[in-house]
Amino acid sequence: MTVGCTIGQLAKAVGVNVQTVRYYERRRLLGPSARRPSGYRIYGEDEERRLRFIKNAQTLGFTLHEIEELLDLQVSSKARCGDVQRKAEAKLKHVEAKVRDLQALARSLRNLIRDCRAGQPTDRCPILQSLEKTDQTVTFISRRVNNDSRKTTR
Repeated sequence: MTVGCTIGQLAKAVGVNVQTVRYYERRRLLGPSARRPSGYRIYGEDEERRLRFIKNAQTLGFTLHEIEELLDLQVSSKARCGDVQRKAEAKLKHVEAKVRDLQALARSLRNLIRDCRAGQPTDRCPILQSLEKTDQTVTFISRRVNNDSRKTTR
């Protein structure tokens, strides 16, 4: 990328939408290095690296709040790699818990599918009947999985 690019050029270089760049600016995760007299934002290599950092951290499952913390550690003279490692370990524990929840959800679905008799009328369908019941395990797991997926997009 060349120095002094526009928001559109930056977004294209990193593979994100222009609105995404503006959103990160509103969240104060990213900002232009300067502005042209016309008011256009100007971005350089540092902003491109920061935007790639944000995108890659999101790919690993970090929330924007966690990414902000990582960025703060990156620029802090007192921070050490161990600080970053602890955050990565906490994220790994979270991901592993989510995987366990998803595996339990998959087992529940497999059991329902196994119990299903395709030729039966729907009023006797075990899948539909189970959805009407209050099954604490399935309810807990699905609620937890849904809540976790909402957190990762924030």
